[in-house]
Amino acid sequence: MQFEVPQFIEVEDKIFGPLTWRQFVYLSGGIGMAVVMFFFLPFILFALFGIPLALLAGALAFYPVNNRPFSYFLEGVVNFVFRPKRYLWRKEQTFVYHAGEEQSAHSPSNGPITIRKTGTDISSIARKLELEAIQKNQP
Repeated sequence: MQFEVPQFIEVEDKIFGPLTWRQFVYLSGGIGMAVVMFFFLPFILFALFGIPLALLAGALAFYPVNNRPFSYFLEGVVNFVFRPKRYLWRKEQTFVYHAGEEQSAHSPSNGPITIRKTGTDISSIARKLELEAIQKNQP
């Protein structure tokens, strides 16, 4: 039994004539708000707010940036502007490494390493194995 594999799955379906659903929503919302501003605000306020709103709606609907929708670009710009730009590294002391005095069969010659932490995770297990390997290699 053969099945057809869908092709062109990245292309959105055209729903309203030549427009996709996303384009239709952007255009109807932006241009609709601009029309409401035109009828209820003085012309100078319409020119300051309504025209840029209609242009933004047009850009969101039709203008791709690097073959991606303009909304992704706009989201990146907003994240860049409003998120902090200074990254500080703060060492967190979450693990307590301790070399004990008892010997075990699988531990290095100078004593077992115990890791005390409230929960176990893969990074603590990996760190424990690294420390054991380092101690085995030391004379």
